[in-house]
Amino acid sequence: MKKIIIGSRGSKLALIYANKVKNELSKFLIDFEDYQIEIKKIVTEGDEIQDRRLSDLGGKGLFSTKIEKELIEKKIDIAVHALKDMPALETKGLKTDCFLKRNDPREILISLKNKKLQELEKNAIVGTSSFRREFQLKKFRDDLNFKLIRGNVDTRINKLKNGQYDAIILSSAGINSLNLKDEITQFFSTSEIIPSAGQGIIALQCREGDEKIINLLKNINHMPTYYCAIAEREVLKVLEGDCETAVGVFAEIENQEINLDAELFSIDGSKIYNTKKSKPLEFAKDLGNEVGKILKERSNNSYKK
Repeated sequence: MKKIIIGSRGSKLALIYANKVKNELSKFLIDFEDYQIEIKKIVTEGDEIQDRRLSDLGGKGLFSTKIEKELIEKKIDIAVHALKDMPALETKGLKTDCFLKRNDPREILISLKNKKLQELEKNAIVGTSSFRREFQLKKFRDDLNFKLIRGNVDTRINKLKNGQYDAIILSSAGINSLNLKDEITQFFSTSEIIPSAGQGIIALQCREGDEKIINLLKNINHMPTYYCAIAEREVLKVLEGDCETAVGVFAEIENQEINLDAELFSIDGSKIYNTKKSKPLEFAKDLGNEVGKILKERSNNSYKK
């Protein structure tokens, strides 16, 4: 029996996503007689180091580099990534143009005593590993203390319940997938807190030229999500965004048009640059490019060190 091997991080959440991909692909194995799909767990550098910000360790590639290496070396055939954890620029020899239907992209707050953001005590400690989230929350509550938190979702919730934090902010997508909705204290709309580019999107990566796998993946590509992903990632490419770039980017489709809302912070969070633009769906990449250039010009590169 021949195999199609899916590479994934080994966390509970990552494996939920990988199994979802496996189940979806299994419906379309007509051209793959005598094949079975297997999942290979890959421990990334981002999983191994849990006590520092990703920006201090080298950026987003920490969660994808090892998986991509196995893809290039043909040890796996498909890589499953959380799109928000991927670098903006594609790795040579690989392609990422298949995306599952987007999960809930909103940010959520989980707090002790079920207190919403405005109800937290002055100087309450809020856990996040993201400069973007920190700066966005400071727009509403600049009297809070923000403290680094790393680890998978369960680990972060346990740290909260152990009293290390008064509240933590996470993505709704992960919480929903882990069936932890009852833990949520508060949802933030995508206009209140613009999420990270690609938040809630599962991206599938393969080798360029691997036509059988490319054609297989086309069967499960969700086109509305595809257009949103392309537009959002293009903003990051123009900004040359990394883990230190505090930028929120969110695309939505309405009446065959794509609306792109973006918010960029200076490196210290003291200045905010916003823009919102729309274009027909087929110009999703152009829209992302335009929005990225507007933000870059307005900020005068103040978002970089």
